[in-house]
Amino acid sequence: MSVVTLSRTVQRDPGHEFGFELRTCRWAELAWPPAAATSDDTVTVVARQLGTKRRRWDTIVLECDPDALRRRARFGPDRLDGDLLHIVHNAPDEWTYYRDALPHPGYPWRYVREAIHRAADRGIIETRKNGNRIEIRRKWAYPDWLERIIAIENKPDLDASAARALGAQLEYDVAMGLADEVWVATRQTGNAVEPALFEDLPVEAGILTLEPDALAADVAWYPRSLAVDEPGTRILERPVGDGHDASAARFEFIDPETKADTRLAIAERAYERGWRSFVDTMRPDCRQFQLRARDGQQALPYCAATDRCQTAAECAGSCPHFEPEPPAWRTRDWPIEGGPGKRLQHLLDERRRRRRPGL
Repeated sequence: MSVVTLSRTVQRDPGHEFGFELRTCRWAELAWPPAAATSDDTVTVVARQLGTKRRRWDTIVLECDPDALRRRARFGPDRLDGDLLHIVHNAPDEWTYYRDALPHPGYPWRYVREAIHRAADRGIIETRKNGNRIEIRRKWAYPDWLERIIAIENKPDLDASAARALGAQLEYDVAMGLADEVWVATRQTGNAVEPALFEDLPVEAGILTLEPDALAADVAWYPRSLAVDEPGTRILERPVGDGHDASAARFEFIDPETKADTRLAIAERAYERGWRSFVDTMRPDCRQFQLRARDGQQALPYCAATDRCQTAAECAGSCPHFEPEPPAWRTRDWPIEGGPGKRLQHLLDERRRRRRPGL
């Protein structure tokens, strides 16, 4: 019987943006911050493909207070959405009717009651009935665990056309100021001057050159810290820039409170998902799916049928090479829940949990 294994070598460099992105995440997990003169006690949590409705980043690095991050683990590995955050932030120390304890959320109270029941089911607040009234009490104070958000765009081959598209995205990031720093990670060329420095990118964005095989990186350009505590400017529309378009750019201002709520929502999603969640959107139940180790540690997805690291978009049920695991794999030689695909999911989940102190 063919068995999916975790082998020690990768026969072929992925060579595309997805593989480069996973290597960037692993490097950030091991070596962030880049070129640090001294080490500190900051703990990093790394995630990928997260952001807002209008903007999604390739890689996100959360710089966290270690003690506060351990206290965050009391609330479980799953994220707290906006409704749950509203409750845990405002839950009182003593039993109080929930409408007296919580500020009005701006939407009907029935949704607050639903969120209270969800919070109680998760064990993060205490509830009791006093007649027809629901009273709530805090179990733990929600910690201020997030210190900074670092956004990284991964472009292994940053040519002129890619730089033009990326430049507009980075201008949006700089104007909004949701992340404390924005970076571009590109493949290291070894030239005296990296080609990325010649591209038309915002000066506020840092440039990181990464050698994905050796997991070595150099800073070609340091970023500026963005004003996350000040109002942000959301660019809605911009003129094309040619002689026929004389229209003005459209934008709106975002108040600091909204930015702070958005930053925490992004951080909660990153805490839940991590960067190893790529397996959640792939088909590990395919008999061609494997994990192949780099550096003896990092497990990258690998397709035995195509003999390379596949992307999340390719690894789907519509793939012509998709072959479901035989039922015998799940009942005979695998005394675990599910088959080899489930085991690979458990393996990545265990590694993700190890990056969350206190879980």
